Amino acid sequence: MYKTYQQEFILRTCDCDFMGQWRPSAIMQTMQELAGMHSELLGCGRNALIEKNVVWVLTRCEIHMDRYPKIGDRITAETFPTVNRRWFFPRYYFFRDERGESLGYAATLWVLMDINDRHMLPPGDVARLLPENADLPLPMGLPATVDMVNGEENVMRRVPMYFDLDVNQHVNNTRYADWACDALGVDVMRKYCLETLLVNLSAEVRPDQTIMLHTAVSENQFRVAGYHEDKMHFELGGKLRER
Repeated sequence: MYKTYQQEFILRTCDCDFMGQWRPSAIMQTMQELAGMHSELLGCGRNALIEKNVVWVLTRCEIHMDRYPKIGDRITAETFPTVNRRWFFPRYYFFRDERGESLGYAATLWVLMDINDRHMLPPGDVARLLPENADLPLPMGLPATVDMVNGEENVMRRVPMYFDLDVNQHVNNTRYADWACDALGVDVMRKYCLETLLVNLSAEVRPDQTIMLHTAVSENQFRVAGYHEDKMHFELGGKLRER
């Protein structure tokens, strides 16, 4: 059984922000693709599940970056799942430079969703396809919740666009990282990078749903929450670190 899965790649310009560092959404894209490819090898990837009208959906993510690689740097990214917690499937990640030294690490929680009625599904046979991996060291615990931030709140409007949507017909989880960075603004992102990023997803965002982004920053803490009408669909938060 494929207990872990890893890939080595050179960081491309399109994966970096305007400061030349690995973009948070590109980190999440790498995580998504690694999880997808590993799941395919284990027999529970999208190609196998979609025949049963089932897809994987991210519900929570927590990323810790010790340092950010830059354009042209060689990176190794590794992922592995652990035993499911009821309906939730944990998956972990390590990011290393070409010398094998840590760049960062992450943890995610995934669920299965019926692509037709958009409801969560129990683990079923999928849980039996995944390695237990109890012998592998974990980089951290399960992803945490986003803390409130006591700062002045700014609100901006966001309408899902073509580039935001994925094959599940909703805003892709990786796009929320871009939305959060946009909400923080160019001046903040020029001075700071995200030392930690937490993503809590409570409801999907469909193409016809206008989202109001509520952003607060206090010292090195930030929080960005997305609302459609009176319902919160997602929130991101974490710590900022000077570049």
